[in-house]
Amino acid sequence: MGNKKEIVVAEKAPMAIGPYSAAVRAGQFLFSAGQLGIDPASGEFVPGGIEDQTRQALLNLQAVLEAGGSSLEGVVKTTVFLNNMDDFAAMNGVYGEFFTENYPARSAVQAARLPKGGLVEIEAVALLD
Repeated sequence: MGNKKEIVVAEKAPMAIGPYSAAVRAGQFLFSAGQLGIDPASGEFVPGGIEDQTRQALLNLQAVLEAGGSSLEGVVKTTVFLNNMDDFAAMNGVYGEFFTENYPARSAVQAARLPKGGLVEIEAVALLD
């Protein structure tokens, strides 16, 4: 692969809402864009609250990882952006359904505002399979 980057198109995840890629492969790593709790079929946020949006964001992240040649098991680092840090416990409960062992490193921060008014956005760095 060398020093070039490869753009990943993830057909099973929502389309990018700006001039960016769903993920980029570089070296032995895959760097994902942040994933929101948007249903790829409708282009709208899933109904419900933080738990539903977290679950959908992680499903979208999983689709991006798989399209790029990785998986949730290959994730070494995530960053979770929350609209409200009071939602941390609820987000963390759903997050624990997807990452059950050999946990990746993680940062979680409250953002002043997320794209399209989302409640949570999750990005990852993963090893390629």
